[in-house]
Amino acid sequence: MSLPLEEWLDQNAITEVECLVSDMAGIPRGKIVPVNKFRAALNDRNLRLPEYVFGQMVTGDYVDSEVLGETISDIILIPDPSSVRLVPWYSEPTAQIIHDAIYYDGSIVHVSPRQTLKAVIERFEAMNLIPIIAPELEFFLVRKEKEADTPLSPPIGRSGRAEMAPQAYGIDAVNEFDPLFEDIYDFCEAQNLDVDTLSHESGAAQMEINFNHGEAMSLTDQAFLFKRTVRQAAVNHDVHATFMAKPMQKQPGSAMHIHVSLIDRETGLNIFSNSDGEASERFYHALGGMQKYLPAAMPLMAPYVNSYRRLLSGVDSPTNLAWGVDNRTVGLRVPRGEPTHRRIENRIPGADANPYLAVAATLAAVLLGLEKKCTPKKELTKSGEDLTTIPRNLDVALDALAKEADLHDVLGKQFVTVFDEVKRAENQAYLQVISPWEREYLLLNV
Repeated sequence: MSLPLEEWLDQNAITEVECLVSDMAGIPRGKIVPVNKFRAALNDRNLRLPEYVFGQMVTGDYVDSEVLGETISDIILIPDPSSVRLVPWYSEPTAQIIHDAIYYDGSIVHVSPRQTLKAVIERFEAMNLIPIIAPELEFFLVRKEKEADTPLSPPIGRSGRAEMAPQAYGIDAVNEFDPLFEDIYDFCEAQNLDVDTLSHESGAAQMEINFNHGEAMSLTDQAFLFKRTVRQAAVNHDVHATFMAKPMQKQPGSAMHIHVSLIDRETGLNIFSNSDGEASERFYHALGGMQKYLPAAMPLMAPYVNSYRRLLSGVDSPTNLAWGVDNRTVGLRVPRGEPTHRRIENRIPGADANPYLAVAATLAAVLLGLEKKCTPKKELTKSGEDLTTIPRNLDVALDALAKEADLHDVLGKQFVTVFDEVKRAENQAYLQVISPWEREYLLLNV
């Protein structure tokens, strides 16, 4: 947005403003206010939410927290003018603005996921570096089901039939849902979401949309809004879009691959390449940091019990942190290309991860690799699906995060504490549910 915020509101005849923050799950929380009330709040900082919005579970329940105030005090929302966009699926001119949060004394709410990413980026800025990312988000289209216990299935396309067989990169399979994707692209254009290619993935009615490369906070904001956009567009076409990591038993999982590189602020050059085009020492340090620290950062990239079901399938979802050039069986792929475009693709995060936290985890590992001059293991040139170098369930992952002091330093101790509280509470909530598998195989057999 080039105009000042209030001028933009006038020019677009805005009547309401959606004031958004991301909770731990990446769910947009906040308030919808008339534009006049929003204008008043800009001046007197009177737009407030309970601090406990960051201690809210994906179930909607709240955790007992050692960090968040017992009085359930309020925080003040501060709009980020760079994030203002129209909401294209409303008939009334409505704005959506991503907000940061502060306390009444002006101090920052460090448990906010967006602030966590911002703090990591600031560490790079102190090194005169600009993190560049490009997310790739996979998702499934599924039929609407009234009951949560009903297994998901692919929706009916324009042909009148549901897609049941794998159609990886199938053009006609994508065209089955052309009207929906036309809306998605129109909605993205209206919001200045810098999406690039659309392709069909290997699952039935599973799609992937890639973003162009850009600065980390801008692209993560876009990924946050994109997930909401896709879900809304799907509902408008009488289907659901889901970013669950593993929504269907016999289908592959959905990932959020994150490409990352670093630009020197003074020269504008990619620091992962030397002047002769060869990989730089800092490129290897970044890889080494990711191999060392991403196992402990796993809960930020795979935050639910369901997340780890995606990681059982081997090649489609690498279960290792080996690295290789154009090797899709490893967790850290280095795409082949020009030296100026040298980057690392983190293939571990699931599509269910909060984009702010998945990017923060990725960049935190890169940052620590640079600071500590970590050395990566030897490049893997063959299949790597038999390697298991990442936690395989949420309990183990949370225990690993709790022990990694270096990550606490980068991500913030308060954030790590609240995040751990939320995720362990969600895990306990899951364990209280008796699954169909248990009734099928244990009811009369044990």
